[in-house]
Amino acid sequence: MHRCRFVVVAALTAAWLVPACRTASSPAPAAVSADTWAVVDGRTISRERVEKEFRRVREGTQTLSDQQALLAKLSVLEDLIVEEILFARAVPLKIELPESELDAAYAEAQKKIPNQEAFQQELTRRNLTAADMRDGLRRELLGRKILEREVASKITVTDQEVMDFFNANRSQFNIPEEAYHLAQIIVTPVREPQIANRTGDDAATPQAAAAKVAMLMERLKAGAPFADLARDYSEDPQTAPRGGDLGLVPVSRIKQAPPLLRQATLGTKVGAARVVSENGAHTIVYVVSHEQAGQRDLATPGIREQITQGLRAGREEVVRAAYLAAARTDAEVVNYLARRVVENQGKSLAP
Repeated sequence: MHRCRFVVVAALTAAWLVPACRTASSPAPAAVSADTWAVVDGRTISRERVEKEFRRVREGTQTLSDQQALLAKLSVLEDLIVEEILFARAVPLKIELPESELDAAYAEAQKKIPNQEAFQQELTRRNLTAADMRDGLRRELLGRKILEREVASKITVTDQEVMDFFNANRSQFNIPEEAYHLAQIIVTPVREPQIANRTGDDAATPQAAAAKVAMLMERLKAGAPFADLARDYSEDPQTAPRGGDLGLVPVSRIKQAPPLLRQATLGTKVGAARVVSENGAHTIVYVVSHEQAGQRDLATPGIREQITQGLRAGREEVVRAAYLAAARTDAEVVNYLARRVVENQGKSLAP
């Protein structure tokens, strides 16, 4: 029931909200319906569409003030604007979403709800249909495919770049004492003030947290990469964006950790995960590797791959942000909702 949204450069937001100045000789704009909240290259984004998407991505237990809801809808509208811009590129790029992929994503979304009856009740509560959910998933997956083609697939890291990074950061690969390379996924039973995972998923009750942890452990057993699950579901804003990675943790520091966490780390095999639960909160501890003291080099297993992945991820993040910013700038966009909010001085708009 959650989503993964596109990352857009935050610094541009303020500029998007300010109407362009017109000279005295410019013709007055044509009247626009109050239900038109944005126009992207001549295509309308309606209030109904934004409201429906807002209901789809909003957590059921959230209670928002009028101003908070309006701010959230402005954010949803900006996401939809970027989607419209991206989707216009899908046809010339010949990018399509097979129905089988959509079916698999929809089935995965249903697994987050205990049973089919509860899933249908949740749809009803949000005033959504199964078709609405599938449409939202379709847009998310298609947008992901476009960014994969236009950004991720074009990122390359050369052997020379890997060598240069290693030579410039040789000290990082010198392990002064025995250590464990760890990663984590945090799940709490309360609403978090900040969520930085890719899907916006946030368990808000003890029952939801327990169900989420069970789902994640099942996904791990089925072979899902830990880093991907951390980026999609971890509720820790510091480590979720980097796949839950905690880096190398010296054994001396692990021995000072609380007993349950210490036992989970020292008692878990490399490549395995264990859940540590306390007061309704859960930490899934994953042991990436167990390292002995000493200097590593590029011939050490895993070092070259580690550097390559790090360089690729950092470069991809920058290029994705630039690609989306450029696409947004090149499009003809009028955000009528933003204009009305400014004109209304931030007060709630009439329903």
